[in-house]
Amino acid sequence: MNTLSKTAPKIAPKIALGTWSWGAGFAGGDQVFGNHLSDAQMQAVFDVAVQADLNLWDTAAVYGMGSSETALGAQIRRHLQSHRRDSLLISTKFTPQIADAQSATPVADMLAQSCERLGTDSVDLYWVHNPTDLNRWTSQFVPLLKSGKIKGFGVSNHNLEQIKLVNDTLAKAGCRIAAVQNHYSLLYRASEHAGILDYCQANGITFFAYMVLEQGALSGRYNSQNPLPEGSGRAESYNKVLPQLQTLTDAMQQIGARHQANAAQIAIAWAIAKGTLPLIGATKPQHVSDAAAAAAIVLTTEEIATLERLAEQTGVDTKGAWEPEMA
Repeated sequence: MNTLSKTAPKIAPKIALGTWSWGAGFAGGDQVFGNHLSDAQMQAVFDVAVQADLNLWDTAAVYGMGSSETALGAQIRRHLQSHRRDSLLISTKFTPQIADAQSATPVADMLAQSCERLGTDSVDLYWVHNPTDLNRWTSQFVPLLKSGKIKGFGVSNHNLEQIKLVNDTLAKAGCRIAAVQNHYSLLYRASEHAGILDYCQANGITFFAYMVLEQGALSGRYNSQNPLPEGSGRAESYNKVLPQLQTLTDAMQQIGARHQANAAQIAIAWAIAKGTLPLIGATKPQHVSDAAAAAAIVLTTEEIATLERLAEQTGVDTKGAWEPEMA
């Protein structure tokens, strides 16, 4: 029997909110997204999310080298002054590349540092961020699961073979993977084609879809005349392909009009229709409100087929340099 069946988090929200863009500095939101969020802006985003019953927040130790966790932690501490800890689901990640090579317990060490920044004694989901030194870290998550320091364990940026290996290793200790977090969007469906979505569904694993909006390129807000912010990592990646995306984003807007929604909400609704839990970057209150409303949109089979056909016709491949081959 799974020893974690009573402690693994019940992931209820249809949408998770990401705070990668809340950090600054190396691998932070200013460099990657061209964002510079103030404390007041982050507070406004957090408060709108609470009001919309979106309580699942995702970050990582490496985002801005701890600054994303620190920024989110400020909002968590404020929230917990008047709310119970279980009113939030907190998700963060162990990133192998920044592990302390001199420590005998690098996973527990990084978790402790994350918890201190986040203002919590435990996290609801703790991930291994990528398959670097695959399976080397898996056993170190087991005592953290059994002690309740983490309620559920996930793997991110892993292909199907890697996911199965980690899950088989955990099973020997009476544990299991609770969630998988991979890049998944209309433009990048590798996890679907490789059978990862089917594996997750068959094994009760929640699939978190990140980059559903492709860092804004599928939001409908950007085109050749209005490109993404110059000087940011996303501008370098996407501005050159915006002309190829125009037909797709136009169709997303047209489908959105039928549902009283915008293009970004259609991208989110599509990801939900595919059985995934979209992870949406939260930088403005309107982004959060739109995401919450998107959860209620039900696309038709024909609309889904149209979106997928036009996405394939773009010829755009958005696989990240950090991602392994999924098949």
